[in-house]
Amino acid sequence: MGIFDKAKDALNSDKGEQISDQALDKGAEFATGKLGEDKADQINSARDKADEHIGKQGE
Repeated sequence: MGIFDKAKDALNSDKGEQISDQALDKGAEFATGKLGEDKADQINSARDKADEHIGKQGE
């Protein structure tokens, strides 16, 4: 098993899913704070798209 397989397994675990969700949430909050509430819908849409490709939800 290579390093990329181990990383993929870590992201696909429940703990990995929680960590990736927290990171995406913090990124979305930061972006909304910098760009303003009027961009919040676009930021949240991008956050959701990224979440679909990371961790368990990306399967």
